[in-house]
Amino acid sequence: MRVIFSDDAPMFDGAQMVVRFVAIVDGVPVSCAITAEALEDHFGADSTLEAQLLRAFAQGRERIHEVCKRTIEQSGGAAVVLRSGLFRIERA
Repeated sequence: MRVIFSDDAPMFDGAQMVVRFVAIVDGVPVSCAITAEALEDHFGADSTLEAQLLRAFAQGRERIHEVCKRTIEQSGGAAVVLRSGLFRIERA
């Protein structure tokens, strides 16, 4: 399974309190997201304000993409929402 990430800017979704981004899985776009809680807990977001969450995403992009890639592979290519607990497990 080939997973790459779109160069499109991530988008804040205030209704769901996530930052959304796109992975390309075997040539097919797959919607992915990381929760505000995960960005606060693991990537230094000081609040759930859009600017803070997008800054934290930018700073943690490499690790977020690594964890997302593994999660997509484990899910058989399905869309994923990365939650705080997943990053605790990945760090262990």
